[in-house]
This record gives sequence, C-alpha cells and structure tokens, in this order.
Amino acid sequence: MDDSGGEGEGKGSKILAYGVHVLTALGAALGFLALQAVFTGDLTQAFVWLGVALVVDAVDGPLARRFAVTERARRYDGGQLDLVVDFVTYVFVPAAMLLRPEVMTQPYGVIAGLVVTLASALYFADTGMKTDDWWFRGFPAVWNIVVFYIVAFAPPAWLALAVIMIATALMFLPVVFVHPVRVRRWRGLTMAMLGVWGIAAGATLWQGMVPDIWSKASLALAACYFVGLGLARARVPRG
Repeated sequence: MDDSGGEGEGKGSKILAYGVHVLTALGAALGFLALQAVFTGDLTQAFVWLGVALVVDAVDGPLARRFAVTERARRYDGGQLDLVVDFVTYVFVPAAMLLRPEVMTQPYGVIAGLVVTLASALYFADTGMKTDDWWFRGFPAVWNIVVFYIVAFAPPAWLALAVIMIATALMFLPVVFVHPVRVRRWRGLTMAMLGVWGIAAGATLWQGMVPDIWSKASLALAACYFVGLGLARARVPRG
C-alpha cells in the first residue's frame, strides 16, 4: 500500500504550521518598519505599519488553530512568540512615539514612555491576563490604539499623560476588556463596531492623522462601546 500521499500531506501540513510561526514573527519586522517611520517623523506611515501588524495579529491565532501549530510545529512556542511580537508593536513602538514633540512635549513624553514600558512588561507576564471566557483582566496594554487616539485628537500634553496614567492603573484593577475576536458574547455587535472603528481609523490615516469630524465621532463612539462593554459584562449575567 502506497502511503507516500499521506506522508506528503503530513509534510505539507507541517510546513504550513511553521509558516504560521513565520507570519507571527513578521509582526516584529513590521514593528521595526514602524519604528523607522517614527524616527523620520512620519507618524502616519508608522501607524500604517502598526495597522498591518494588527491585521497579522488578528489572523495568526485562527490560522494557528486551523493548522494545529502546537502539535505540528513544536520547536517554537507560538504563545511566547506572540507575546514578544505584541510587546514590540503594542508597547515599544507606541512608547517611542511619545518621545516625538508633536505627540507630547517633554518631560511628559519621557515620563509616559517609562510608565507604559514598565507597567506593560509586568502585564505581559501576568498569568491571569485572561478570564475563562477570553476577556482581558485589566486594560490589555493596547498602547498602539491609545497613542493613535492621542495623535488623532491632539489633546494637551497634561491630558494625554492623565489618560495614559488612568489606562496604566486599569491594567492592574479588577476590570475587564473585550477580546473582539475570541469573546463570543455580543460578538455580532462587537464585530460591527470593530468595522466602524476600522473604517474611521482608515479614514484618519488617509487624512494624515488629522481626522474630520465624522471620523472623530466614529472613533469616539467605538471607544465608548469597547470601554463600556466591560461594565456591561459585569452587570449582565452570562447566559
């Protein structure tokens, strides 16, 4: 009996599984390109690269489960790889943006960057980061989103610093934030709101990070929804 077809299929599946690891690692390279854009002062381009990294981060998890990466590509720990890449794109590059004078005047930017990187390093090592139904415990350190809002809305430096300090405190308080892809509860509405946010964010990038009133309103609406969803989860019993 010829089992060469089965062996070939097994090798192909293994290659695809390792390919998912490569896709995840691509996020770090995208973060490097974003950091280069920060150095040159092109924050719009930096956010474009971070946006691509965000898409990669959204699809690599489902692909990892689809191709059974844990069983077929055991040499690399996908969870650890994902955390390393996320720290680059969600924390380190956005923190570097805070050093730009057009984002935050000094010493506010340095103070904010130090707080963000220190607190996020602890948060990423938190073994209780997620609940049993895939909500984040505490603010999930999505500083790429926070800094995107700071650049788009251009608040005074003291207000931007206050927002960052509040978000940092929320990382360690008993509150929850939704994981838009993995949380099943209210998923339809959440995905629809995520679509609204994506359109508004894309329009903001198209406008060179100087959004019109409609883009700002959509971004604000989405922020209120995602922040408020955690409060709704606490008040409305599951099931």
